[in-house]
Amino acid sequence: MVPEIISYRIPAEEASRFIHAYDQAGAVLKESPNCLGYELLRSVKDPESFLLTIHWDSAEGHLNGFRRSPLFGRFFALVKPYVENILEIEHYEATNVQWRRG
Repeated sequence: MVPEIISYRIPAEEASRFIHAYDQAGAVLKESPNCLGYELLRSVKDPESFLLTIHWDSAEGHLNGFRRSPLFGRFFALVKPYVENILEIEHYEATNVQWRRG
């Protein structure tokens, strides 16, 4: 699994539309066999700061599977208004330092 993490700065007046757009875009991600899950987080301290994590089966699955599929066009149409608000976008690899309760 390869997490893609995208950091956004979304003005407060656009936040509800942004969340709604990603709720709809999430439905498209669910259709992709390359997407294993996703989560959109909003900062408690700074409500204009958002982190989106999309879990891909691999970087290859993301870049050459999902991005080359018809699903990508549908996904991108929903999130395109917020592309200019991206602060960072990166694929990461897991380390062995992790733990989750039940």
